[in-house]
Order: sequence, then C-alpha cells, then structure tokens
Amino acid sequence: MGKGGALSEGVVKKILLSYAYVGIWITLSFSVIVYNKYILDRKMYNWPYPISLTMIHMGFCSSLAYLLVKVFKVVEPVQMSRDLYLKSVVPIGLLYSLSLWLSNSAYIYLSVSFIQMLKALMPVAVYSIGVLLKKESFKSDTMANMVSISIGVAIAAYGEAKFDSWGVILQLGAVAFEATRLVMIQILLTSKGISLNPITSLYYVAPCCLVFLSIPWIIVEYPLLRDTSSFHFDYLIFGTNSFCAFALNLAVFLLVGKTSALTMNVAGVVKDWLLIAFSWSVIKDRVTLVNLFGYGLAFLAVGYYNLSKLQALKAKEAQKKAGQTDEEAGRLLEERQGENAGKKDESQG
Repeated sequence: MGKGGALSEGVVKKILLSYAYVGIWITLSFSVIVYNKYILDRKMYNWPYPISLTMIHMGFCSSLAYLLVKVFKVVEPVQMSRDLYLKSVVPIGLLYSLSLWLSNSAYIYLSVSFIQMLKALMPVAVYSIGVLLKKESFKSDTMANMVSISIGVAIAAYGEAKFDSWGVILQLGAVAFEATRLVMIQILLTSKGISLNPITSLYYVAPCCLVFLSIPWIIVEYPLLRDTSSFHFDYLIFGTNSFCAFALNLAVFLLVGKTSALTMNVAGVVKDWLLIAFSWSVIKDRVTLVNLFGYGLAFLAVGYYNLSKLQALKAKEAQKKAGQTDEEAGRLLEERQGENAGKKDESQG
C-alpha cells in the first residue's frame, strides 16, 4: 500500500512539474510576442525599428550565453572546428537573422492574432522544403494534409479585417526562412551528430546573427535613428524585453528536455488561442468569424499532422525494440548452441 502510494505521489509530482514547464513556456512565449508588438507598433510604444530590436536581443543573448558557457560553465561548449562553423553554423545564423528580422517587422503591419494564424503554415513550409532538399519523402496523404492547412490559413486571411499585403509577405518570408533553418539544422548539424541546446545554440548562432543584421541595420535603420534626436535608449523597456527573449530560450530547453517536442507543439496551440483571445479582448484587434473558422480548419489539420507524426514515431520505436529483442534472442540462441556444443565435446572426450 505504502509502495503504491509513493508511486502515485511520484506520478502526480511528475505531472505537476510537466504542467509547470508548460506554463512557464507559454507565459514567456506569450510575453515576448506581446512585448515585441508593444514596442514596434506605431499606436503603442511607437519604436518601429525591427532590425535594431532584433540586434538588441542577439547582443543580450550572446553576452549571457558567453557568461553561462565560458565563465560559469553551466553547459559545456560543443567541440566544433572552424570549417564546421563556417559551413554549418554561419548559414543557419543567416537564416535565423532573416527569420527574426521579418517576423518582428510583421508586428508593425499585422495584428497579433493574424500573425499566429499565419504561423500555422510552418508545418507546410518545413515539409515542402524537406521534400525539395530530399530530407522528407513525398507522400500524397501528407501533402493533402498540408493543402488542408493552407486552405484554412487562406480562409483566415480572407476574413482578416485589417489585411496588409506587405505585412503578410513579411510574415510568410519569416515562416519560409525559419522552416529552411529547421531543415538545415537537420542536414548540417544533426546528420553530423551535433546537438545544440538553446544556450549553446545562442553561444554559437547569436553572434553570427548580430553580424548579419548589422549590414541591413547600417543601410536601413541607422540613418533614421541618427536623425531622430528625440530618441533615448530605455534600459528598462529594452532590458526586460531582451531578458524575456533569453528566458524563453531557456524555457524551450526546460520544456523539451523534461517533457518532449510533442508537448511543446500542443502547448503552442494553447498559446496561439490565448494570444488570439488576448489580441481581441485587450489590444482590441478585430477577429472575425471567418478568421476563426479558417484558423480552426488549419488547427485541426495541424493537429492531425502532429498525431500522424506521433504514431509514426511510436511505430518506429516499436520496430526498433522488436529488432533489439530479435537480436538478443539470436545472441542467446548462439550462446546456448555454443554451450551445447561444448558439453557434447566434453562428453565425447
């Protein structure tokens, strides 16, 4: 009885911790998105400089990641040659910088709710790019699923009250670059047996992003900031915003490390609905019934896609275990045959 009670207590504790990790990630992800919207939106804080904001994030994250890896040694740096860094990390850093730049730029033109709806296209982009780069195999049922997601997002876009073509182009570009980055991580790093957690990822990638972002910043935003004599750097606003962005990376590490990537996907859906509700009720963005119908259709298709991936993963694991069991059985059979042969030789001797 005591043993069963202890087991139940352990299970409850594990469930509560999982909910805590999910809650922390949703809170931080929600905060970063709303905070970025607040800073960049012309009707709120009115600081429409997405490249500068992204550079502040990357500079802050680079500094803290360096302290955690090199000074406090919280995590060990990955052994990486200069050639591997230039051929793998640099392209990933370029894609990441473009993705962050465009996604932050979209907040100037689009509502928070509509941006979350457009982000539902991420599985479509990842799968399509994976097929093009021969990382994924083409399957007609999966492609039909991708078309369903796309139709849902198209309906949501059709029903958007404040549709802005340039904002949509920016957000779709951000999705495309982010999807390419995720596929390239698989091709350039995972295939080589290199795995980066969010801290080591920031340690290697964030300085690279900072360098890439400095080029368009010098051309596009620096002249505007230089001519804005009224601008002063608000350490409280940008400091807390950057800290939230860094904390979000740690929360990703905590959530995926202690639960699973699938849990994060499910939590992401909850976060999207919360953001849509917040955008409608607090920021007073207009959300139409057509918006919700389209996103609901995309949401169901994404849910089905995640379920299919989970079932495929379970089948693969079951097949792997079955293979291990067959291998162990074969080894035991060989050992027994060897023992029997030894006994036979002894009896003959």
